[in-house]
Amino acid sequence: MNINKQKEPSLELKISDWELDFYSRPIIEANGKKRWELIICSTRSYKTEDIFLWNKKCPANEVNSLWLTKALNEALNDAKKEGWAKPSIVRFWRSSMKSIIKKSLEATKIEALVSRRTFNLFDRIEFLEKEIYPKEKGYVRGVLAPTFTSTMENLPKPLPEAVRGDALTISEISLGELKSAENWPMEFGDIFPIHQKFDDNNLVPGLRLFSKDRSLALSAWFSCLEPIKLTIQKNQLILEASEDDKWLVTDLPEKDANILSTKFLESKKNSFGYQFISIQSTPFVEKFAGFWILRDIELIS
Repeated sequence: MNINKQKEPSLELKISDWELDFYSRPIIEANGKKRWELIICSTRSYKTEDIFLWNKKCPANEVNSLWLTKALNEALNDAKKEGWAKPSIVRFWRSSMKSIIKKSLEATKIEALVSRRTFNLFDRIEFLEKEIYPKEKGYVRGVLAPTFTSTMENLPKPLPEAVRGDALTISEISLGELKSAENWPMEFGDIFPIHQKFDDNNLVPGLRLFSKDRSLALSAWFSCLEPIKLTIQKNQLILEASEDDKWLVTDLPEKDANILSTKFLESKKNSFGYQFISIQSTPFVEKFAGFWILRDIELIS
């Protein structure tokens, strides 16, 4: 035995959740049927600069959990070859496909999470719909499949009394500051690299919550929400979250509601729709109990 033989260094697998969409696309195949396609991408994070992308067409007569389970296993094998660990969570948002997707993910022993917090997936679908599908034979202009929309009909529920905090303010930070969020001390939250090229001086609107004694409890509760975006509806500040939840954050004077609504629109135009929620014990501490990057995406068309 050669005791001096060096061990090969173990390869560290890249870790990320996945985002998934399984639905028809705006293309009519040669057999006259709509194209069905599975689209998978990894969730953008600070753990790795790489992104896992995977697509597979599905015959229209095989849209079921058996086909999807087989395709997921193929994707897992391909991801492993590229140095990715098996994801612990897969997010998806199409409610009409919930049963099939959940059954397939259960078969692969991966947690299924119905959530619209799939920002990287939205970008991927938008790229395909703008740059790839129109160049393919059989492309049909217009919407063949219902697309993601943030216009949910559910009435907003008031935030529970225990998580309203002592005070709140509407604030703005620069896009450049938001890009440095990786270095901020925080107990709870969800942040990710911002890769779009915009002026770092552009402002990002957000909600700051303060609670002297319960900031960690508030943050723990918010971490289970899957927060998506802040909106203004009839002079009310609403937080949209998860699959189709709406939470009433606060009522606003009409003047303030109009100003904030304008800021949200400006952010969509100048800062890619980014927003934020922060939770601190007081405005003066330099540590966050919780911090989330949000993004206002109304529609993929």
